Amino acid sequence: MSIAPSGAQYEISHADQHATVVEVGGGIRQYSRSGREVLNPYPEDAICDGAHGSPLIPWPNRLADGRYDFDGSSFQVALTEPTKGNAIHGFLRWRSWQAVEHTASSVTMATTLHPLSGYPFALAVEIRYSLGETGLVVTTKATNVGDRALPYGSGQHPYLSPGTGRIDDCELTLAAATRITTDEERQLPDGREAVAGTPYDFRTGRRLGRLAIDFAFTDLSRDESGRAWVRLRGGDGRTAQLWVDESYPLVELYTADTLAPERRRSGLGAEPMTCPPNAFASGEGVIRLEPGAETVSSWGASLA
Repeated sequence: MSIAPSGAQYEISHADQHATVVEVGGGIRQYSRSGREVLNPYPEDAICDGAHGSPLIPWPNRLADGRYDFDGSSFQVALTEPTKGNAIHGFLRWRSWQAVEHTASSVTMATTLHPLSGYPFALAVEIRYSLGETGLVVTTKATNVGDRALPYGSGQHPYLSPGTGRIDDCELTLAAATRITTDEERQLPDGREAVAGTPYDFRTGRRLGRLAIDFAFTDLSRDESGRAWVRLRGGDGRTAQLWVDESYPLVELYTADTLAPERRRSGLGAEPMTCPPNAFASGEGVIRLEPGAETVSSWGASLA
């Protein structure tokens, strides 16, 4: 029997919900309810494209030139987006993770990032995926298991599903007041703008159309429990929705216009992020983890 490109497949379910978490990258390959996709999947026999469902650790998004300073030292990591001169989405997307706990409705994936060139720190990561009455809950715990402080940020890369067809006819709602703008050449941050009066104002739901988006949004409005929401209402009248807790001050939206033609705009990237693009270089939002310290963040998804 051949091995799937994403490695072992860990199935979890609760009532009419079903999800698959994978060994390679420790991400979520698919999540559905009553047969309707909530998170846009990628096939079991395909390599994960566009970071679908992948954890982005120890930084999300882009790092200019792969360079950063921390505690008086300068570091250089490999350029994983060489055409733009960037390092992107950390180190863990293509590593094998282990399932350290697996029940009918949950699975916990774990890995250790040992010291490497450009990141000479030791970081243990566990991500728990759980299905319940309220939907999918994803909780990430990172622990400094080394003997020196380290810089840390995280994100994840799920895509909300339109159900069928493309996202163009979907209604998008994201109560965010500010967009982080980027340059066209390298997609690195070059400023911030209020979304009011711009095409990127989704504080009240409106049709996406052909608008191309690959930007981080912040100044999120939150409900009484501290959650901020992204909602994508499909042509079937159902809404795939994602929430982030207060550890995530940003959500990146990505309309998937740069994927392979047959995959473009088939889902909306809605990416929780603890820090903005290029954070390791700017220092903004980077978490300093002392030896033995841990940090926890949660997001979730459901169908309404």
